[in-house]
Amino acid sequence: MNRAARFFKNADSCQGISVIHILYLVLILIAPFAGVNLLFLLSITLFLIVRFSGSSFSCGRDVTSLVFSLALMLFVSTILGSSSYTYPFYIVLAAFAVAAVGNRKNSFSETDPAPDFNSRRCRVKKRSFSILWSSAFLALRIAAAFLAASWIIYWQKLPVPYNLVFFIAVIGAVTGSLFESIPSKIDKNISVPLGAGMMMWIFEEFRYWVPPEEMVVALVFSFFLGVLAYRAKIADVSALLSAALLGVLIIVFSGLSWFLLLLTFFILGGGFTRYKYAYKESIGIGQAKDGIRSYENVFSNSTAALVLAVAYGIFPEHGLPIVYAYMGTVATATGDTLASEIGTTAKGKPRMITTLKLSEPGTDGAVSLLGELAAIFGPAAIGLLAYILGVSDNFILTVLITTAGGFFGTNVDSLLGATLQKRGVLSNSGVNFVATFAGAGISAGLYYLIT
Repeated sequence: MNRAARFFKNADSCQGISVIHILYLVLILIAPFAGVNLLFLLSITLFLIVRFSGSSFSCGRDVTSLVFSLALMLFVSTILGSSSYTYPFYIVLAAFAVAAVGNRKNSFSETDPAPDFNSRRCRVKKRSFSILWSSAFLALRIAAAFLAASWIIYWQKLPVPYNLVFFIAVIGAVTGSLFESIPSKIDKNISVPLGAGMMMWIFEEFRYWVPPEEMVVALVFSFFLGVLAYRAKIADVSALLSAALLGVLIIVFSGLSWFLLLLTFFILGGGFTRYKYAYKESIGIGQAKDGIRSYENVFSNSTAALVLAVAYGIFPEHGLPIVYAYMGTVATATGDTLASEIGTTAKGKPRMITTLKLSEPGTDGAVSLLGELAAIFGPAAIGLLAYILGVSDNFILTVLITTAGGFFGTNVDSLLGATLQKRGVLSNSGVNFVATFAGAGISAGLYYLIT
């Protein structure tokens, strides 16, 4: 293979130096001087050229979809330029950088086209290398997004703090990597920049940030815990990145103790999933994929917690109700998981929560005495730990409200399972999503009633 062939990889592999990297460098360099409108016209022209040029370009399909994403974001930035909800030009370029720099297929995928390794030792080395490469790739994306945004800010003299730029660069890079890890029919060069750009836009509007060193510590800590969960076969790559994103946001907006409380739910959930797993699998109710969690499990149970953690940092004047709502949503997720994993192993048949008629174990909406006791034990443990970690300083109120909110939230989950899920209106993830918000609302309501 000659130097030119090594420099420009073919369209199928799209690895190493390619047209995408050169395109990124050129567009970033000219962006501050071209402006939004001219860059939009250039991106449309480039899209049409590559789109109708056949296979004459390296990575032609990837270039086409990536330029389409850039043009779409520039169009939105132009349209919103005169409104109060502007889509900043520097975020467009940062999102483009997240997708373009280091473009490599399967960077955050568990599938590997290489032949299977025969020995266990080789398989461990293979996995370790994958994690190391993904970590380096994530760091590269953060640097690229930060430099692209900073380049625009410097030349256009925008009043944007560089600490904020680094903050949203980390969020955008992790979000983009998460979208890349999620199986989807949508081209990654469309979903990655659009997803990263939307997430960065949201947090840019908040104008909230922490010093870069705190952001790095939060990212390293949460990513490391995600890697441990991945290696322990509790989570897949998408769940690893989901946990990293959750960890970064919760730690910087609310504190480490809040994230440790949520982490306890994942540990208990992963542990009790393995409880009598062979028996649960034998009767057809074992957790799919040997109990390995994916991004869907993470976000369906943790979106409410994330929203409340961010709200706590932005609206400190409403701190106490948010604290109890947060404990309630984590307690609901914990209570539901323990009730499902432990309750299904009870002797005898459970009863439907709506009719109290006997039902088969694992049926949506079926409850048992053992499951209800688990729905009390799990939230009580969360309440006790919340007090120990200093999330709340009132022992009796913390344990009482957290236990009650988690218990009733768990039964809301069962009620939704027996009604909306059974009718196909909600999926299991949808039920978890609604129930965790319900648990948060119940706990916040109890706080107002008692105090």
